[in-house]
Amino acid sequence: MEGFIISSDSTCDLYADYVKENDIRIVSLRYTVEKDGALQEGVDSFTEYSQYVDFYKQLREGAFSRTSMLNYESHFEHFQALAEAGAKNVLHFSLSSGLSPTANVAKEAAADVMKQYPDCRIFAVDSYAATIGQGALVKAAVRMRAEGKSAEETYAEVKGMPFHIQYVIVANDLYYLKRGGRVSAVAAAAGSLLKIKPVLSFTDEGKLTVVEKCKGMKKAFAYALEKMEKINPQEENRMIWIVHTDAEKEAEVLAEMIEKRWNFRPDVTIMGPVIGSHVGPGAVAVIWKTEELRRD
Repeated sequence: MEGFIISSDSTCDLYADYVKENDIRIVSLRYTVEKDGALQEGVDSFTEYSQYVDFYKQLREGAFSRTSMLNYESHFEHFQALAEAGAKNVLHFSLSSGLSPTANVAKEAAADVMKQYPDCRIFAVDSYAATIGQGALVKAAVRMRAEGKSAEETYAEVKGMPFHIQYVIVANDLYYLKRGGRVSAVAAAAGSLLKIKPVLSFTDEGKLTVVEKCKGMKKAFAYALEKMEKINPQEENRMIWIVHTDAEKEAEVLAEMIEKRWNFRPDVTIMGPVIGSHVGPGAVAVIWKTEELRRD
């Protein structure tokens, strides 16, 4: 095989066409939607935009979605299949260790597969983030591979990149994050007041933290622009990316604000069902890569 294999769990929230076009090997998480006492199993592998919208529609109608971590066996089978197919070098990205044991489990499975297949090297990367923060690392690896860099060279660059990605995550409220155990009951109280939009970010440990409370999306977006002014987007290989949970109109408003200020149109995508299960509908988040380290 030429180059190296780029792999990730599905929480990177990359669209199916991009994954296929760039030959990214995805190991998918599963989720379970409970509605009116009935359970429906789902796989985080949507191929159509309407599937994302339908998922959030169910949540708005009162359904609750549960997720489970990607276990050791799933990782081992994923890496083993790559090794058996002849992969010599694999660069794999995982959901933040601050949110789930997934990253550590991936490293354990990778080590065991390499013992059985000594000709295959697997570099496991903790994203210290989720959704498009993780996806940004995958995209960076795709670019570096296209530039002719090796898996080892790419790993050396991307493993420190999470700490140079800034976040403004505007939740509609913190009900879903609290219910999923991602934030405390005290933090969730920030979202209980009328029109208060809790703003979150990731810490250096890859954990979510509430950094601001804004009255309405307009003020939350103003906060995002203010933070971008303080910690400017990096000019080389500029990356600004917006994700939403079925709040496309609001996301486009933020994209226009950023384009007007930075003369750069951010990508706008919709979040997948696994991380979306914990964020809930109506959220908008923006990330951007900077020279400065993450400060939250």
